[in-house]
Amino acid sequence: MFIDKAIIHIKAGNGGNGAVAFHREKFVAAGGPDGGDGGRGGNVVFVAQDGSNTLSDFRYKRKFTAETGGQGKTNRCNGKKGEDIIIPVPRGTLLYDDETGRLMADMSGDEPFVAAKGGRGGWGNSHFATATRQVPRFAKPGTPGEEHRIRLELKLLADVGLVGYPNVGKSTLVSVVSEAKPEIANYHFTTITPVLGVVRVAQGASFVMADIPGIIEGASEGVGLGHEFLRHVERCRLLVHVVDVSGSEGRDPIEDLDTISRELERFDAELAKRPMLVAGNKCDLATDEQLAAFEAEMQKRGLEYFPLMAAIAHGTDALVQRCAALLAELPPIRAFEAEPVALMDEETLKGNTVRIEKHDGVFFVEGEWLLKLLQMVDLQEPDGLSYFERVLQSSGVIDRLREAGVQEGDTVSIYDLEFDFVN
Repeated sequence: MFIDKAIIHIKAGNGGNGAVAFHREKFVAAGGPDGGDGGRGGNVVFVAQDGSNTLSDFRYKRKFTAETGGQGKTNRCNGKKGEDIIIPVPRGTLLYDDETGRLMADMSGDEPFVAAKGGRGGWGNSHFATATRQVPRFAKPGTPGEEHRIRLELKLLADVGLVGYPNVGKSTLVSVVSEAKPEIANYHFTTITPVLGVVRVAQGASFVMADIPGIIEGASEGVGLGHEFLRHVERCRLLVHVVDVSGSEGRDPIEDLDTISRELERFDAELAKRPMLVAGNKCDLATDEQLAAFEAEMQKRGLEYFPLMAAIAHGTDALVQRCAALLAELPPIRAFEAEPVALMDEETLKGNTVRIEKHDGVFFVEGEWLLKLLQMVDLQEPDGLSYFERVLQSSGVIDRLREAGVQEGDTVSIYDLEFDFVN
């Protein structure tokens, strides 16, 4: 079954807790704190794979959770890092944050994408030993791993897209110029899934051709099967419009060409500007007058026209060679740019609650919104750091710390961020 949309829930592993432990060894008095750090939680990683063009694997399995980090141990031994979970998806899959609609990644290349980062391991009590705090009896818990509701949307990667009404010979064409074996029959909507075929032009030269099924009038508004598959045309560098020049189904080939062109433009205005060739199929069923009239109209419109009898591979070689020549000049397959993470609005953060606890002179600040903020802000960048400082002021976190009794020089810990308080 062809499935090109799916919604899944992913959860990265939580970080392991830091350990509270003290060194115990014969003849060593007051060995001091030696609790190790917790292990980092595993990430959720997407990778693109070839050989698949459906999201059917996500029809039943929709929850993916990475491994939790191990707990810290004695002797300053850190906990084991949680194993990443690898999720393979067909090449060309787009990953969206289903809550915000933000495009997170386009899985068209070979680079893996970390969609959810594992939680950081908590610090063991050995980190908190100071000259004035020699016996810290506390450690930090690990932070939760990120979790998202992800919408997967497949946009097939193909150099050439065959578009046109049903039963005009698109499947036949792709079957004779490539090794693809689509179902072919003399009735509408025989092809109900996009068919990809590799067309070999010469030694070491090839391109991918896709038969895009089901486009009819009204497809851009949900009529027929075309609305399900129009998205797969978006990446095609070149379009080949296949028409039945004989009008064997009682339709006018010129009207067919205009109708499908309108549907493509309504779906995406950029498609109207895409380079296009016209393949006139079923020439053996057309009269000489029909052939001459159609060819004259294509010349009048300035469109490159290739008469075909796809069933016997007549005229297909010229079309394939022209496709290859055009593709050599066209830019690569379209890649969609991921959208940046939108920072939280400072006004909306006012009044958010935080939990503040004091242990041996350290003020621990926690809050789910603070954790999300730390996950999305790069504190190594000056702009990110200044934004975070403004949020602490505007949200009332600094005021809450003062109410809790923080003084100049006291240590403040916000998850894995630690700093000295300055008035």
